[in-house]
Amino acid sequence: MKLRNLLVATGLLASASAASAADGAVSPHAYEIGEIFGIAITNSMVTSWVISLILILVIRLMVGKISLVPSKGQVVIETLVIGVRDLISPIVGKRMVGPTFWLLGGLFTFILISNWSGLLPGVGTIGHDTVQIHFDSVEQQNAFNSLPEGSEEREDMIKELRKEGQVHDHFRYVIRPANADLNMTFALAAVSMVAWLYYIFVYVGPRGVVKDIFGNKADKENVPMPVYYLLTIIFIGVGFIEIISILFRPVSLSFRLFGNMFGGENLLTSMHGIFAFLLPIPFYFLEVIIGFVQALVFTLLVAVYIGLICNHGDEEHGH
Repeated sequence: MKLRNLLVATGLLASASAASAADGAVSPHAYEIGEIFGIAITNSMVTSWVISLILILVIRLMVGKISLVPSKGQVVIETLVIGVRDLISPIVGKRMVGPTFWLLGGLFTFILISNWSGLLPGVGTIGHDTVQIHFDSVEQQNAFNSLPEGSEEREDMIKELRKEGQVHDHFRYVIRPANADLNMTFALAAVSMVAWLYYIFVYVGPRGVVKDIFGNKADKENVPMPVYYLLTIIFIGVGFIEIISILFRPVSLSFRLFGNMFGGENLLTSMHGIFAFLLPIPFYFLEVIIGFVQALVFTLLVAVYIGLICNHGDEEHGH
């Protein structure tokens, strides 16, 4: 079952879908454009594949053959690498910079370019108009499907359904920013949390993870024994609260990124609908800033999650 269908079933996207259908805004879900081996392919998926391919090709072409006297392209990539390393080093600790750089650097770069991809010409504008009909019952849908395409009876029924508010016009565009699709942001969050589990269990160990979550953080030598044992019970309870917060991390990561990017798409679409030439320009600059901030926030949060358990001072884990 697709993530969108699950959310609709639980009511999380019902109101959003209705509002989007009513005012002709951006659809809260990506459109299917085909199938591969029975797996639905959406416009957001294609955009993410294109972005990944472009990133790989551009980085390879810019770096070229690595040399001690770097080329201009190599300087740009090295600056990006050094910037990300300096950013995450105090958070995850020097010991974890190397193992986590591929994840955090990849997340930041991919999310940043994906966020900015919505500002490119053609994204959200190339497509065609479609009509969505919401039937009250299966019998009504069967009656509609039984009418021949283009017949007067079918057109009359569409007019009646439109009067009842069951027909909505949509602009079905071909290219959709990857992070304006909740499936993509949830996938990014899921990959991040799986990598987080790998890091904490490999570099800290199961015993260290349990101690970090449920262990008593007080200094046994400076706290009276009755108070220390009381704090042990309190910290165990806090550990269970921490487990609940960990379970909600994928939700908060995915919904925060999706909400900002989907909201930005709606904002630009609305501004273009009001006046397409000058009015949207300030909002494009706003989306550039928001795209950068959201990529930074997502990356830093994942780094913080890793650092909370893996970074307890290099003197404790130094080899």
